[in-house]
Amino acid sequence: MVRMSAEERRESVIRAATSEFARGGYHGTSTEVIAKRVGVSQPYLFRLFPGKKAIFLAVAERCLRETREVFEKASEGLRGDEALHAMADAYTRLIAEHPEKLQMQLQVYVTVAAAEAAGDHEFGEMVRKGWLELWGAVHLPLGADIGQTTTFLAYGMLINTLVGIGFPPGHRVYGGIYESGQAKTRPENA
Repeated sequence: MVRMSAEERRESVIRAATSEFARGGYHGTSTEVIAKRVGVSQPYLFRLFPGKKAIFLAVAERCLRETREVFEKASEGLRGDEALHAMADAYTRLIAEHPEKLQMQLQVYVTVAAAEAAGDHEFGEMVRKGWLELWGAVHLPLGADIGQTTTFLAYGMLINTLVGIGFPPGHRVYGGIYESGQAKTRPENA
């Protein structure tokens, strides 16, 4: 049996923690369940990450970065409406094929709001930094048009909400969203 390096183990923790935090949120997920899912002891988990907060921050950073990369790849070489529709299509595919990514995004927002209310600004600082990077990845392909960028991200958040609360694709509540934003947001068998 091949031993994993510490970096490979960290990667395993991030993947497992993404699924666990997506389902249970920050406060509803224990480090014990993450360690068990990865197949390591809690003391070993804490050698890889100093605590639960560090694990959550790593997962949240990954979630934002991967979403930004989806937008960057989809819009590569495109501008304006072509970029807008390519990014919308790519994002709706992402959340349809990997629903835990959407669930994790929603958990990140809830965790930041709760932490900010409690006076802990570390979550918010990291997420705001990641969101600014995501905003920039959308803004430039849309011709640096602030209105287009705002509308695109607002529609994205609306889609997140509608999918998160269970509205199926094609429901009338999606009617005001541009066509590419109405693409399937759940796999056929969901």
